[in-house]
Amino acid sequence: MEGYKVRQYDVPVKRYCQTLELRDNPELIAEYRRRHSQEFAWPEIRAGIREVGILEMEIYILGTKLFMIVETPLDFDWDTAMAKLATLPRQQEWEDYMAIFQQAEAGASSAEKWKPMERMFYLYD
Repeated sequence: MEGYKVRQYDVPVKRYCQTLELRDNPELIAEYRRRHSQEFAWPEIRAGIREVGILEMEIYILGTKLFMIVETPLDFDWDTAMAKLATLPRQQEWEDYMAIFQQAEAGASSAEKWKPMERMFYLYD
């Protein structure tokens, strides 16, 4: 197994970890992956993520389980950023575009779909 490179920042960062379940359908999962590829992900969505102050966002997948890591500056306020993100161009359209793959309520925002995970262990000193 090979690890994933992590970006270094000039400022201390904090991390948010969240999860979401996809519908158990291999064709839908394959299409979900395609829509998140560099080629097909909407540039407005990437720009909006950066605009609200997110430094990095990664999504991992295992079967139907998604795991998202979001890195932000220490002064980042999640609720404020998510409220702003929901108002940005094409954001709700993207959420609706993704909803057919996700086990979530129709019309839900990103903040409503993704569930925060509790850190229960860490190795840091």
